[in-house]
Amino acid sequence: MALEFTDTNFETDVLKSDKLTVVDFWAEWCGPCRAIGPVIEELSKDYAGKVNIGKVNVDLNPNISMNYGITSIPAILFIKGGKVVDKQIGAVPKSILDKKIQANL
Repeated sequence: MALEFTDTNFETDVLKSDKLTVVDFWAEWCGPCRAIGPVIEELSKDYAGKVNIGKVNVDLNPNISMNYGITSIPAILFIKGGKVVDKQIGAVPKSILDKKIQANL
């Protein structure tokens, strides 16, 4: 199950994590976000224990969104060692996200 990242736990669970973390910025009202949601859930099962995979609701956590300059969603950031190592804007097939995860493991 995908984790839920918030303004409160983001620093601890994402920036200070020793694992690659995939962060999906989304909102309830965003159609493409809802379309990619099941893909994020699948990836969280596929990489359980190896990669942290979670979501940030941009409406409920505006600070994180502002810090990373998120202006369109879905936006998926790949964060390792506290730094963004890759990103994907817009809904894409699972295979593309899978390749990006593999490249950053």
